[in-house]
Amino acid sequence: MAHLEVPLHQEVLQHLGLYGVGNIHHNLEVSTLIEHAIRQGEGALAHNGALVVRTGKFTGRSPKDKYIVQDPSSQDHIWWGSVNQPLSEEAFERLQRRMTDYLRGREVYVQDLYGGADSRYRLPVQVITEFAWHSLFAKQLLVRPDLFPDGSLLALTASLLPQGAGFTILAAPGCQAVPDDDGTNSSTFIAIHFGRRLVLIGGTEYAGEIKKSVFTVLNYLLPQFGMLPMHCSANIGRQHGDTALFFGLSGTGKTTLSADPHRDLIGDDEHGWSHDGVFNFEGGCYAKCIRLCEEAEPEIWSAIRFGTVLENVVMDPETRKLDFDSDTLTENTRAAYPIPYIPGARIPGMGGHPRNVVFLTADAFGVLPPISRLTPAQARFHFLSGYTAKIAGTERNLGKEPQATFSACFGQPFLPMHPTVYAHLLGEKLTEHNATVWLVNTGWSGGPYGVGQRMNIVYTRAMLQAALDGDLDHVEYHTDPVFGLQMPTAVPGVPSEVLNPRQTWADRAAYDAQAQHLARLFVENFEKYKSEAAPEVLAAAPQG
Repeated sequence: MAHLEVPLHQEVLQHLGLYGVGNIHHNLEVSTLIEHAIRQGEGALAHNGALVVRTGKFTGRSPKDKYIVQDPSSQDHIWWGSVNQPLSEEAFERLQRRMTDYLRGREVYVQDLYGGADSRYRLPVQVITEFAWHSLFAKQLLVRPDLFPDGSLLALTASLLPQGAGFTILAAPGCQAVPDDDGTNSSTFIAIHFGRRLVLIGGTEYAGEIKKSVFTVLNYLLPQFGMLPMHCSANIGRQHGDTALFFGLSGTGKTTLSADPHRDLIGDDEHGWSHDGVFNFEGGCYAKCIRLCEEAEPEIWSAIRFGTVLENVVMDPETRKLDFDSDTLTENTRAAYPIPYIPGARIPGMGGHPRNVVFLTADAFGVLPPISRLTPAQARFHFLSGYTAKIAGTERNLGKEPQATFSACFGQPFLPMHPTVYAHLLGEKLTEHNATVWLVNTGWSGGPYGVGQRMNIVYTRAMLQAALDGDLDHVEYHTDPVFGLQMPTAVPGVPSEVLNPRQTWADRAAYDAQAQHLARLFVENFEKYKSEAAPEVLAAAPQG
């Protein structure tokens, strides 16, 4: 299908100050965008047809360069601090002028897309980029009107934004801030203005900033209507139609574990839990592909083909063969592809209310059990805690070793409002729909990082399948004395000694010391929620 020759609306041009730009390429098709990217030296085709690009010096997000504008419409709702750094109206205006001046005379690429697969709640998003491959990235990862044609402008947007408009994202990596003039920490900036419905991204080629900006916007809008935005993947059982959610930060297995050959994929990263069920925010997947192999992850492997964007994957310039094992550029290598590339993907990405909710953590200390069942109070405690280990490369300035961290709601960098807002919504929905919550450790067993081994993915899949199929509903459980977690004593296809982490350590005394250490970290982290947490949630803390 030929690309749409539709001019940008004059009010949008006026809103952005984008006068005098060069050619405006509006809603180009995938093949045309790839041609533009190759012609302009932005990327090259691999042997399997995927477009291979590099993101420059930034191969991950830049959380210290993200800002929210202090405007009257939103400032009383924002959780201000290191996550949401304030930016003045004046500074935002300077950045916008700097960016529009930069783009004058240059070609720009425009995509009209949506955030949200449910036509009742989706948000119109217009993405304007300097690079053709960024436009392709946005087209493949957000919701495309041609793939999700049903529905109209969402009612909540019309209510919250009286002009009936969505958000615009303006991404120009070549435009850099001047910190002394613009009030930024560096030349990189991701600035969100809720009042103007505008996001500015400059000084970074990492395309993940585009999709996470949409996620941040939805994290602000949806809770105001009683809906829970979630940093999670989701799938649905083919036989019983049971929806499952998988929470977790980058590298914990959200994408890998939700791409299950026995279940249909709703989405791999961002969802909303509405009054009617679960819906995907996106129309694509953004999978980590470091050490990707066909045997372990066949669905992701087969999705890497023409139309897929590969970020920072090493490629032989002559043979065009890909080296997924190489971390020469970064550990955070990524594949961005539309969700129809996954066999059995649900289109549109919607499901019923979840029957099972899984919290994924990559425990670098190697002491949490590979699977455990949580009480309702423990579920709220661990959701607010959001413990995991950041894997090298997902953010700037991380070293080679994983770093233990606590990220509220398993998505703290994307929460415009206080974490308790989201935790309260989760607690209400878990109770209302009687969902079972599981804590699954995809991290280390038999010792900490550097001593033990990463959890066997075959065992993890077997444990999850047993949990989702109801096979663990009536087995015997053992309660961990430190964390209070209920650990099943038997799971089909999994050695029993794997289920109790203490038994996997050669030095049991070392395990006990490490468990007490991690328990203390949990308790110390939760101090900031002590005044607002219910007594039963406080009682669910580990005994460190």
